[in-house]
Amino acid sequence: MSLIKSISGIRGTIGGRVNDNLTPLDVVKFASAFGTWLQNNKNKKDLTLVIGRDARISGQMVSSLVTATLQGLGINVVDLGLSTTPTVEIMVPELKADGGIILTASHNPKQWNALKLLNEKGEFISGENGADVLALAESEDFNYAEVDDLGNYETRDDAFDIHIQQILDLPMVDVEAIKAKKFKVVLDAVNSTGGIAIPMLLDKLGCETVKLYCEPTGYFPHNPEPLKEHLGDICELVIKEKADLGVVVDPDVDRLALIDEKGEMFGEEYTLVAVADYLLKHKKGAAISNLSSSRALRDVAHTHDSEYFASAVGEVNVVTLMKEKNAVIGGEGNGGIIYPELHYGRDSLVGVALFLTHLAKENKTVSELRAGYPSYFMGKKKIELTPEINVDDILNKMELEYKNEEVSTVDGVKIDFENNWVHLRKSNTEPIIRIYTEAKSQEEADKLGDDIIAKIKTLI
Repeated sequence: MSLIKSISGIRGTIGGRVNDNLTPLDVVKFASAFGTWLQNNKNKKDLTLVIGRDARISGQMVSSLVTATLQGLGINVVDLGLSTTPTVEIMVPELKADGGIILTASHNPKQWNALKLLNEKGEFISGENGADVLALAESEDFNYAEVDDLGNYETRDDAFDIHIQQILDLPMVDVEAIKAKKFKVVLDAVNSTGGIAIPMLLDKLGCETVKLYCEPTGYFPHNPEPLKEHLGDICELVIKEKADLGVVVDPDVDRLALIDEKGEMFGEEYTLVAVADYLLKHKKGAAISNLSSSRALRDVAHTHDSEYFASAVGEVNVVTLMKEKNAVIGGEGNGGIIYPELHYGRDSLVGVALFLTHLAKENKTVSELRAGYPSYFMGKKKIELTPEINVDDILNKMELEYKNEEVSTVDGVKIDFENNWVHLRKSNTEPIIRIYTEAKSQEEADKLGDDIIAKIKTLI
């Protein structure tokens, strides 16, 4: 069991001891810190925060604690109840609120929960701001409101409608083209809020939805991270139902994985690739992903005479670079689609709408669409280090060792070879170097990882 305090929020397992887990006292402390930080940085008296939660079992308890704490600070709360990460992000600027808190541990198992912190734009707060919130939590320098100044509380039940309508209004979402295809879609929402929101969207798009694990009970029927090894049930059901595709989302609906009509994974990395292919065909501009995402996005961008750039790992870093380059599309290789025409946040709902538009217009099956993209395979390894070894020193030596290749040091060391790449990052939580590779075959990707480990051992 553990408690992870980071610049993007706080997450931990429910129960246990204070400061070791996400206990009620920890929830109150960090909600107090974020509310106090907002009060210290806003030149206005009445502040309003939007909150929403995924369906995990502890959600209602954590939400009650957060709500009461914010009211205790004199901050007004608009509670969306069961919601999604992108829906809360949409609703913060929609309601002209001063920030937001999403109560979700994303793809973590059911015993986890978290407070994810948003600024007034509905975007994750910056690293600098996050560090200030953590410092405030440490100092516990809070000043609560007197009885006449407590915050107000209201609920909203129209957030999904607003979010979906904004998607349907996007020029690049062709509702009529999708309706004409009458797609049959199997949905695995891992018994969280995607089971509410995605069927609402698919209904508006004229699709037939076959629901699998769509009851928002928070009892996840399988590991909630949308990876191949967890998705046997939906792969079988797509074939059984003779569906056009399968859609898989994580508990807070910011990651989107797709299954083709043969019950095969489309590939989490390729969700972003397919959406970028569609968008860049109609509007030239930059595509952004992080350094550990597939080279396929770069290849597709170049086929449309568009530029590709890679950021450091982390959604905040992707968004920062997207704004700098005025990107058309961006995201992460874990199935996270960020479409700035809607908002700067990973959003499975807009991902579904854009992908279905692309599928309808291409007039292909999902497997035919996938076959048209460059095929890459990824490997993930790690090398464990003894505490006395200087990780930064090793990374510096690797940079020098491969100075004749294309090397990036934006986030660890990434070495781009002609036909493959390797990305070395040090872990923040344990004495290891993570080694990500990508190549034209799984064997080649794995061998590259082994070769790099062997090289590192010679430098230690």
